[in-house]
Amino acid sequence: MRYLATVEGQTYEIEINGENEITVDGKPIDVDFIAVADHSVFSLILDGISYEAYVYPNETEVEVLMRGKRYPVHVEDERQIRLRQTSKDSVADTGEFLLKAPMPGLVVSVPVVMEQEVKSGDNLVILESMKMQNELKAPRDGRVTRLRVQAGDNVDQNQVLIVLE
Repeated sequence: MRYLATVEGQTYEIEINGENEITVDGKPIDVDFIAVADHSVFSLILDGISYEAYVYPNETEVEVLMRGKRYPVHVEDERQIRLRQTSKDSVADTGEFLLKAPMPGLVVSVPVVMEQEVKSGDNLVILESMKMQNELKAPRDGRVTRLRVQAGDNVDQNQVLIVLE
């Protein structure tokens, strides 16, 4: 699993390779990381140096207290990265817009119907991927002109789900 972690303005690409090995920005690192006592205290041995970290997740980030310093850390997993990249794509105010699946998954529901007028931010498709439900929203106001999927369909990444005009 790949993650992007941003600490103090610096973003790191982290990949978990196995129980005791991670890759940070392409460099393999041996680690020993376990929970101690309760779920918020962790022991980390990194390059032979022992650290104790207190980890507190909140709604938008994870706060880590280590060696007397507090580090707010923003973490995104592969699914969140794909969703963010999909939503960043520029969308024209007029013309046809193709809502595509940002990842393979199962269509849980399609809460819109043909010819329905939608507003920016309205849910168009609920897609389950990696055991998480993702709400795919309208990037702009428009009208549903084609429904290419229905609840229960399996979809591939980049498959067109809905067309808006």
